[in-house]
Amino acid sequence: MDKFLFRYIDNTGLVLFRVVFGFLIAIEGFGAIATGWVKRTLVDPEFTFNFIGFEFLQPLPGNGMYIYFAVMGFFGVLVMLGYKYRFSMFCYALMWTCVYLMQKSSYNNHYYLMMLLCWIMVFLPANGWLSLDAKQNPSIKTNTMPRWVLLILILQVWIVYTYASVAKWYPDWLDTTVASRFMSGKADYWLIGEFLQLDWVHWCIAYVGILFDLLIVPLLLWKRTRLLGFVISILFHLFNSVVFQIGIFPYMSIAFAFFFFSSETLNKRFLPKKPLVTETIVKVPSYKKALIGVLSVYFVFQVLLPLRHWTFKDDVLWTEEGHRLSWRMMLRSKSGLVSVTIKDKATGEQQRYDYRKLLSKKQQRSVRSKPDMLWQLAQRIKQAEAKKGKDVAVYINARVSINGSKHFPLIDESVDLANEDWHHFKHHDWILPPPDDYHHK
Repeated sequence: MDKFLFRYIDNTGLVLFRVVFGFLIAIEGFGAIATGWVKRTLVDPEFTFNFIGFEFLQPLPGNGMYIYFAVMGFFGVLVMLGYKYRFSMFCYALMWTCVYLMQKSSYNNHYYLMMLLCWIMVFLPANGWLSLDAKQNPSIKTNTMPRWVLLILILQVWIVYTYASVAKWYPDWLDTTVASRFMSGKADYWLIGEFLQLDWVHWCIAYVGILFDLLIVPLLLWKRTRLLGFVISILFHLFNSVVFQIGIFPYMSIAFAFFFFSSETLNKRFLPKKPLVTETIVKVPSYKKALIGVLSVYFVFQVLLPLRHWTFKDDVLWTEEGHRLSWRMMLRSKSGLVSVTIKDKATGEQQRYDYRKLLSKKQQRSVRSKPDMLWQLAQRIKQAEAKKGKDVAVYINARVSINGSKHFPLIDESVDLANEDWHHFKHHDWILPPPDDYHHK
């Protein structure tokens, strides 16, 4: 085990990934400002739907979030250049984690993966070569790294892809209902809009998606299929980039290939002047037990967390309980209809409440089908009315459609949601059970 984990190998793949990763997270920081994402998600709304328990994380006032993201972009550039690498990577990781936890209206698994990779990269010796740190301080310059560094990156990627494939094994994905609904929104795309409406394209999207996620890591691991896997990866992720417009994720995923190609190939293509490691040594650190312990706990957590939805009552597709942090990527089309009634506890007077005045348009679309966000909305309404001197009960009528089905009741509208507690690891009885045909047309 020691010879396997602690043998020093060439670090070209890690170094190249650091450069590309730094470039991409810099684009994420600056690009979020340029595309209006910061404005729509963090500046325009009066408040954000944070991860429950992190209410203290709210956007900075005024133009603060623009400055915040500009600073993040700057740290991304420093990571790319390898300058004050660990400090720069730590700052970016911390700032991105705060952004991730302070809003759910733009939630996606790609942001979660980026957060994990940022924290992993903080602890990896990615500045040993092709960095300003190594240039200024020759004592840290090295062309090797322990093998465990490479293994944890590959394992993290493998977990993500495997769960993404397994999550697609349900009827509406397998019969192309989901793919056809996704593509119906792309009909106006220049040149490819009509092409994306073809039935056989929907079948390809559905089953190539399953097979790619399940097989891409094994294809890249095996030398005989590595080049084929790389070509498939490029085509798959470029398609996703063009069709789904999901930011830096497709390009970050293509960059994962640095973890799989041999050092000889990477050196020849990218760093021909870098000395190739021919003789390796095994160097077991004094913190071996602590390192193995921490990594074991981390990966057990990563394997089990996406399975937690099985501990909740009813289907996660309906309840959303256990949906986040589980690599359940682009699995369904979901919409909702919501109306809110408040009741003055002192007078008994009831009236319809226009919840839309509290939310941005983006938040309105998100809140209508997410039970946790509806619960948070009820808390906000209660707080808003309390400022007027009223103690109110909040009743929500929410009807949800999944993958083009009819709209079915999601919330027990007789329950005062503002008076309910939130439980992270327990089913909420005010979420109604799904009807038998809730995700079929």
